Amino acid sequence: MAYRGIFHVVLILAFAATAFSTLSPCYYDKVCPEALPTIKRIVEAAVEKEGRMGASLLRLHFHDCFVQGCDASILLDDTSTIDSEKNAIPNNNSVRGFEVIDQIKKEVDKVCKRPVVSCADILAVAARDSVVALGGPTWKVPLGRRDSTSANRTLANNDIPSPFLNLTGLISSFRRQGLNETDLVALSGGHTIGFARCSAFRNRIYNATNIDPDFAKERQRTCPSTGGDSNLAPFDPTPLTFDGKYFSSLLQKRGLLISDQALFNGGSTDGLVQTYSHNFKAFSADFANSMIKMGNINVLTGNKGQIRSNCRRVNN
Repeated sequence: MAYRGIFHVVLILAFAATAFSTLSPCYYDKVCPEALPTIKRIVEAAVEKEGRMGASLLRLHFHDCFVQGCDASILLDDTSTIDSEKNAIPNNNSVRGFEVIDQIKKEVDKVCKRPVVSCADILAVAARDSVVALGGPTWKVPLGRRDSTSANRTLANNDIPSPFLNLTGLISSFRRQGLNETDLVALSGGHTIGFARCSAFRNRIYNATNIDPDFAKERQRTCPSTGGDSNLAPFDPTPLTFDGKYFSSLLQKRGLLISDQALFNGGSTDGLVQTYSHNFKAFSADFANSMIKMGNINVLTGNKGQIRSNCRRVNN
């Protein structure tokens, strides 16, 4: 009985290892060694042209992975058979950077002589390269994802975490994706770069009690109680630099979104926020690990899915 139990455990571990090993950082080394340098070059140029683009490309990968896995479904345009995730409430008039992804796809297919690099892998690598371009950590991105042939706007509406969630809601949202509280706090730290729209933080700056009054007044100047939905405000004081100031802001009750401040509001994640606020090395390491973990959510490999020729459309 003991031997049989050990055998079953070994078998389960073997299956788990096989599932994880379907992706590899070396996937394109022989097939197209110029693929990753090409992605890096275009991302760096896009971020240099507009610093905000780094956060936008990171967010594209995040919003992709939380909806039926990291399969580039977020890139598909509306058709008679595709209900585009771009029109989902969390994405509509919000996610951006599609033109950069189009440019990457065009240039990568050119240097590779054919479509061998998936749009899903492009999103994962572009997210990493964006973080690095803004001073953040690097990591080896496991590669070999394939692209979906479908999108799910309903799932996007339900599964992409809302900026209005409390801690319990956030933990539940991340847990559904196989992510834990460390992943939640570390990945939320991606808000150390970028901006949010007034419509996402208006409720907090006018109605919250766990907010620094001076900070609320400052944000109200550019986010009126009505109108100005698209007006932007930075998540932290250095929105074009990947650092730990996002967490320092939370300690001062200067989190921009309800879901930001929820991470430091007397709950189970307070300690980790405090650690990251003064230990950038710890945050960077956990962020990199959580990005790898998130990038493995429900990936398509082998004969599943396809390698799109155009990231916006399913192959004919």
